[in-house]
Amino acid sequence: MLRVVIAEDSVLLREGLTRLLTDRGLEVVAGVGDGEALLMTIHELAAADALPDVVVADVRMPPTHTDEGVRACVTLRGLYPQLGVLVLSQYVEERYAGELLAGSTRGVGYLLKDRVAEVREFVDAVVRVAGGGTALDPEVVQQLLSRSRRGDVLEGLTPREREVLGLMAEGRTNAAVAKQLVVSDGAVEKHVSNIFLKLGLAQSPEDHRRVLAVLTYLSS
Repeated sequence: MLRVVIAEDSVLLREGLTRLLTDRGLEVVAGVGDGEALLMTIHELAAADALPDVVVADVRMPPTHTDEGVRACVTLRGLYPQLGVLVLSQYVEERYAGELLAGSTRGVGYLLKDRVAEVREFVDAVVRVAGGGTALDPEVVQQLLSRSRRGDVLEGLTPREREVLGLMAEGRTNAAVAKQLVVSDGAVEKHVSNIFLKLGLAQSPEDHRRVLAVLTYLSS
């Protein structure tokens, strides 16, 4: 059973998320209303050797309702790399998405709150992040893609390669990309190889080229 901590200052939404996740077999071990309480709760659970699998947190929380939630999540990712973090936001805020993904794309997600209404997709995202995967809202990816087109680093990619890289940034496997684009697995593998080549990502035992490609995409 996956263990979840929810950080959301709206009691109604926090209780709703708790009910939604528990109804689908996840265990919500704590619910808090601000960034400081989130940090304290995770520290206490870690000290008791009971670190949860994933945190679901609002970007904006008290006292200033600016970036307390995402700041707490960035801190937690630094202290507990094995902890999955999924942040929820009312709007696409590129800076916060970039900060959250700056260190690694493992076990991280950024979704718009509207996605919570799509229950199956939301729960799948929580489970994927808890397992070390990535869950990025399609609107976040689209906005980041629009920004990346203003840069030079991805200029050499074809439209199809950009599309494949965008789906990779959502945390999808090659098989999932192939299904989404209705092409063969071999075609996706060829696109991915071309992306690595054009981004100058030579194969190395020390580096994960897929992660590096996604980070290049998100930071360009």
